[in-house]
Amino acid sequence: MLFTHRERSFFPIGPLSVRRIRSSFSFMLQYFLMKAVFATLLFFICFTTQGRVDPKNYDFSTDTLKDFFPGTSLEDIEKKYGKAEKMKPKSEPQMLRFWVAQIRYKFPIIVQVQEGKVLDMFARLPSYFLHDIFHQSVITRWGKQSYYKRVDEEAYYRWDSEEYVLHYSASCTITCFPIYFSAQDKKNKSYSPLHEQLQQSKN
Repeated sequence: MLFTHRERSFFPIGPLSVRRIRSSFSFMLQYFLMKAVFATLLFFICFTTQGRVDPKNYDFSTDTLKDFFPGTSLEDIEKKYGKAEKMKPKSEPQMLRFWVAQIRYKFPIIVQVQEGKVLDMFARLPSYFLHDIFHQSVITRWGKQSYYKRVDEEAYYRWDSEEYVLHYSASCTITCFPIYFSAQDKKNKSYSPLHEQLQQSKN
């Protein structure tokens, strides 16, 4: 015999003891299962909130650009975006700059104003915008471009409508990103458009 009667008393194996063992085993199994479920949920929450990468301009609307379009009154723009900076105090038409904040970024929009109305606008877009998303948002609002040209790593797009001429340029390095967006009054030929002025100064 492996155990004497006295030694057996230390190792009870009656029906009550079996039930206790089974109950303890069931409790431990439930405990570890709950821990596993909790760990899985915690990993999922961390992955979806911290591991997710949203496009930088996923929440940008072309409504912001439309606020500065030709024909808009300077008074309406300043009510929404604050006082403008004068870039050329004595110029005619006036050349003014606004800074537009959009959650995590701020970029300049330049306008030419005559008699309190916008003639044209030029937006220098943040380089961390994504070209594909921005370009599609412009197409969704104003249709497919009328003209497209690519030189090396830069692309130029133009839209011709009855009211406006829209200009858009983008470039690619590791990713593709917008450079600028401009809108001018198609019918008014009495001024030099910002698109031409700023591109000439760049060259």
